[in-house]
Amino acid sequence: MSDIVPPQYNTYTTPLTTRYASKEMCSLFSPATRHKTWRKLWLDLARAEKELGLEIPDEAITQMETHLTLTLQDWKTAEQEEKVRRYTPLVAVVDASHDVMAHVHAFGQVAPAAAGIIHLGATSCFVGTSVSIVGVMIGDNADLIFLREGCDLLITKLVNAIDKLSRFAMEYKDLPTLGWTHFQPAQLTTVGKRACLWLQVSPCSRGGVDVGTSLGFKEFGSRKR
Repeated sequence: MSDIVPPQYNTYTTPLTTRYASKEMCSLFSPATRHKTWRKLWLDLARAEKELGLEIPDEAITQMETHLTLTLQDWKTAEQEEKVRRYTPLVAVVDASHDVMAHVHAFGQVAPAAAGIIHLGATSCFVGTSVSIVGVMIGDNADLIFLREGCDLLITKLVNAIDKLSRFAMEYKDLPTLGWTHFQPAQLTTVGKRACLWLQVSPCSRGGVDVGTSLGFKEFGSRKR
């Protein structure tokens, strides 16, 4: 059997991702990255517990380190296990499959020396589950990692966008245009001034800096859009 992981495991797909998201962001939030991150978190947990004195064999740590990336068989094992790990009272109202424990089982299959200590002392929130229970998303460390790395991806794009927009603002700082307020034309401003206002609402510019003033734009009134 081929051990090549199918593409659907390597990307997060919704209508929004296919239209707007970058390949890097789709990869970050993909099932492959999510469950590899879970395994890394379980490895870190085992290392920390070992340092604190729990009897965790060195072989368990070694096997976990060796199998951080899921193979096709790992995915099949987890998917099969998830079908039998369902919380029966909730099945009638929600999808109550327990993906965390299914992946604990799959990890234990390839790291048998660690099977008894993977996820030891933790709850599902330690890694985070990709399904909702009674409408509430459960997630913690893994999701925080994805959000942090997602911001790292965004910051470069935002800085580049701000740089281009600032150049646009300087180029058209003296070009008159009508402002816009309450769904109708307002008093005169400039194209460059309006571009500065777009800059001010970007996450990277919220540092107390008056973008428009710092670029030397003339004001035509008390409120310009």
